[in-house]
Amino acid sequence: MENTINLKGITWNHSRGLLPMVATAQRFSELHPNVNITWEKRSLQQFADFSIQELAEQFDLLVIDHPWAGFAAKTKSIVPLDLYLSPEYLKDQEENSVGHSYESYFYDDHLWALPIDAATPVAASRPDLLAKKGLQLPKSFDDLLVLADKGLVAFAGIPIDVLMNFYTLCCSLGEDPCQNEEEVVSTETGVKVLKMYRGLASKMDKANFNRNPIQVYEAMTLNDEIAYCPFAYGYSNYSRNGYARKTLHFHDMISLDGKTNLRSTLGGTGLAISAKCDALEMAAKYVEFVGSPACQSTLFFESGGQPGHLSAWKNEEVNRQSQHYFLNTLPALQRAFLRPRYHGSMYFQDHAGDMVRDYLMNGGDEIQILTAMNELYQQSKSLVLS
Repeated sequence: MENTINLKGITWNHSRGLLPMVATAQRFSELHPNVNITWEKRSLQQFADFSIQELAEQFDLLVIDHPWAGFAAKTKSIVPLDLYLSPEYLKDQEENSVGHSYESYFYDDHLWALPIDAATPVAASRPDLLAKKGLQLPKSFDDLLVLADKGLVAFAGIPIDVLMNFYTLCCSLGEDPCQNEEEVVSTETGVKVLKMYRGLASKMDKANFNRNPIQVYEAMTLNDEIAYCPFAYGYSNYSRNGYARKTLHFHDMISLDGKTNLRSTLGGTGLAISAKCDALEMAAKYVEFVGSPACQSTLFFESGGQPGHLSAWKNEEVNRQSQHYFLNTLPALQRAFLRPRYHGSMYFQDHAGDMVRDYLMNGGDEIQILTAMNELYQQSKSLVLS
């Protein structure tokens, strides 16, 4: 009789984060009766903040955020999946990456997690509310400001999301952030972005500065006050019948110049294996199962997941069940900016958002904000050598 293999996993606390892992674990153990996989959850903020090195001490399987890739490569707290998954399987994953999702977990010549979930900030709307008020979806930033003046607009305003949207506006003005060692972005672009962002933020309900994307979508669906969100990490759950009181529709984002749509900052999650795992081969089999095109398009999606495999994003049935969430937002995913992943990048990410958020809420000197961000950026770079 085979020995029982027990694997413990940690994911994040949302239907999209937990339920597909529980469902795939259950099915995998039915296919492999000697394997028992249990999943625990942590809050979205802990998901962004908590060190994977500490989590890898306690869990065999980890759902992680790709900015941890550089940290993983340095600490070796999780295993390179390319040592356990076949070249053929990985080639399919790379060729069917949604935007830079596959690349986002590839660092120092190794793949540190499998992109099982793909996301980027996209636009969301309540078509019923817009129709009731005789309004169209905004197409430009000026349109957005007009809609915001009517009190119908919200965006996620907690520090991490504010920073990601700062990146988005920089990219959309033609300058990707963090491309040199000295500054996050040029003074000219940085000042322009901060002023533009503050112009929009000043029209927002202050409650938005305490909301993550989930809380924005809950506010949009629980009440009838917010008709449009210009950018927040997309959650296909809210576009599915019966999930929320009202169904959201998701779209590509507005343009700044009337021609080119905003370029947002890639998110999503990957499935990783702890270096402390005692059953690496079986854990890798489970990772392979979860990321397979068949599972991604059926069990994973149907259990509330937001797939990371391109075939699922293009799947007719997946789109039918989600108001075409995936096909409608795919262009935004395909052009999304891949944010920094160097070892100290999480330190910068954890603190820079506070600076931008404080400016959005209270105003201030744009040059001083950018100078403080540059100092923080340089500090974070020096952590690589520590």
